Parts: sequence; structure tokens; C-alpha cells
Amino acid sequence: MRLKSALFVLASSAMLAGCGTGLNIFNRDAPDEMAVSRQAPLAVPPDFSLTPPQPGAPRPQEPTSSQQALEALFGGSAARSGVETSALMKAGDADPGIRSAVGDAETHTVSKGVVTRDIIAAPSGDGREARAVIPG
Repeated sequence: MRLKSALFVLASSAMLAGCGTGLNIFNRDAPDEMAVSRQAPLAVPPDFSLTPPQPGAPRPQEPTSSQQALEALFGGSAARSGVETSALMKAGDADPGIRSAVGDAETHTVSKGVVTRDIIAAPSGDGREARAVIPG
């Protein structure tokens, strides 16, 4: 019995010693905590009349939030294509008083039917009259 237990301990220690060299669990390439580099010292600006920024003021070199939003949505300014430039040149300039002429009696319109007239004449609001009824 003693021989079996001694043989078991010897075999277990040999297997355990073989496992330690292959995995390298405790010997990883970790950064050296003592090799810390110093940052360069702060430089004094050549103009001593600079004023400190106001708290909460936007940074002068950054665009405003609305400009950033437009940049994110539309990708910034892009050159117009030849087709777009041609269409704008053929369209010409708009009449400055076009909005005042829309309700004029001389303006010719096309009748879109009873349904369109009812939609336009519908009262605004969230009351009983503003409910939509779908027939059928």
C-alpha cells in the first residue's frame, strides 16, 4: 500500500511539473510598473495677455452643437453635381412675392375633390371633431 501511494505521489508530481512549463500562467509579458516615463513640462505661452476661458463657454476651435449635428446628419458640405447645378440654373430665381400670391383670387388651382376639401377644412385640436373615422 505504501508503495502504491509513493508511486502515485511521484507520478502526480511529475505530471504537475510538466504542466507548469507549457501554460506560462504566472510568467506573462506584463508591463513594467517601474518603467514610467515623465511627460514633458508645460510650456509658458509667449503671449502673457491671454485671458482664461469662462466656465461653460464653448471652445473657440470647436464648432457649435448645431453645426456638429448638421455635419453628422448630412456629412458636411459637398460639391453639387452637374445635374443639380444645371437644374438650379434652368429654374432661375424665385419671385420674392410668391407667398403673398398664393391666396390671390387670380391664382389658378386644381380641384382635388371633396375629400381633400374636407381634410383642409377639418377643425384643429384634439377634441371630438378632430377624430378620424375610417369607413368600412
